This record gives sequence, structure tokens and C-alpha cells, in this order.
Amino acid sequence: MDDLHDPVPTAPPRQPAHRSTSRDHQDLDPSILYLGTPVLLVSTRNGDGSVNLAPISSAWWLDKTAVIGMGTRSHTVANLRREGECVLNLPSVDLVSAVDRLALTTGTSPVPEHKQAMNFRHVRDKFGEAGLTPMRSRVVSPPRVAECPVQLEGKVEAIHPIAGPRSHAAAIEISIVRTHVDKAILKPGHRHHIDPDKWRPLIMSFLEFYGLGDRLHPSRLGEVF
Repeated sequence: MDDLHDPVPTAPPRQPAHRSTSRDHQDLDPSILYLGTPVLLVSTRNGDGSVNLAPISSAWWLDKTAVIGMGTRSHTVANLRREGECVLNLPSVDLVSAVDRLALTTGTSPVPEHKQAMNFRHVRDKFGEAGLTPMRSRVVSPPRVAECPVQLEGKVEAIHPIAGPRSHAAAIEISIVRTHVDKAILKPGHRHHIDPDKWRPLIMSFLEFYGLGDRLHPSRLGEVF
């Protein structure tokens, strides 16, 4: 696709960081707490063997385990419960337009009422919709996204309901069984290290897309690992 790696829209000039004082805070009840996390494209197998691809942005990692947060009524969670495996594909900032093309789409047909109310539409070919390329995985059945610089093949270990039965939310524990990284973002001389100055993950903060800026300060922890 010619427009796959679209230029990242020019952002307004970055404002100087605000340093809070004890008098700057107020109580707040935000509708959602997207404080800034990487965007993932989760690929899974549908019941008929076709592929689903879903963007999410609630994820964190500890050692070789990923924990993702998703709504339990989603098509992806149904696939994870049934198939027990997936690929967590991490797009870079230059894939922002491809990711956004998957917004407000669902693999479920007919579209559930709660998603109809949010103007979701059914899309069977999510890869085609986004203009992305499926790539065969090494361990799991769902394909990787070829254009994503980081691809994590995973097996579902557990699905934990959170926030009560009415929340329709779950934390999903996934063991990473194979990691694929574009050679272009590796650190020279360190075969298994990603260079953070080359890796530019797509970030979602309060439902808006952002990227990372330059390194702010040398890290003593980085010298250990």
C-alpha cells in the first residue's frame, strides 16, 4: 500500500513540562484512565479459521509475561478463550494511519447493540482494511503483522475478570513464546537488545495518538540490564 507508512501528522510545539506544587491538584473523575501506554495490534484466529486483528492500548509486561486489558464482550476475547493464543504486534509511529483505520470496527457479525451505539461496523478482513500484511508465525497459529517492528507470539495463561461482574472487563495473562524484532532497531553489538533511540512505539494517551520524544536522562537501571 502506497499510503501504509503515512507521514506522521505534525504536532503542535511541545510545551515546557509543568512541575506541580501542593496547590495545583484537584479531585477528578475522568471517564477513562488512558495515561499513556503502547498501542498493540492483537491478531487471533476466528472460529472459522480466518483472522481477526484488533487495536488495543492497555498492556504491560513483566519478564516474559504480558498482561492486556480488554472488554470481555469483544470478538478478540472470544477468540482468546477458544484458541488460547495470539500475536501482540507493536506498531511504530509511522503506522498510525493504518492503526486508526481499524478504529470502530469489529469482527463480530451482526454488530452487538452496545457497539452499534458507538457506530462500530463489521469488517471481516481487518488486515485488508488497515492495509497491513499477514506474516506466518513460528509457534502460534495467528499471523504476525509484517509491518510491525516488534511481534510477540503468545499463549493465554489466564483470563482474570476485574472490577466486578458488571464491568465486562478482564486482565488477560499471556506468556510470550517467541519474540521477533526488526534488525533496524537493534542495538549494535547487543544481539538481544532493542535500541530505544531507534524504536519509536505508537503511544495512546487519553484516546489520542502520540510518539516518544528524545531520551531525557541517562538511566542507572539501564546500565545493569
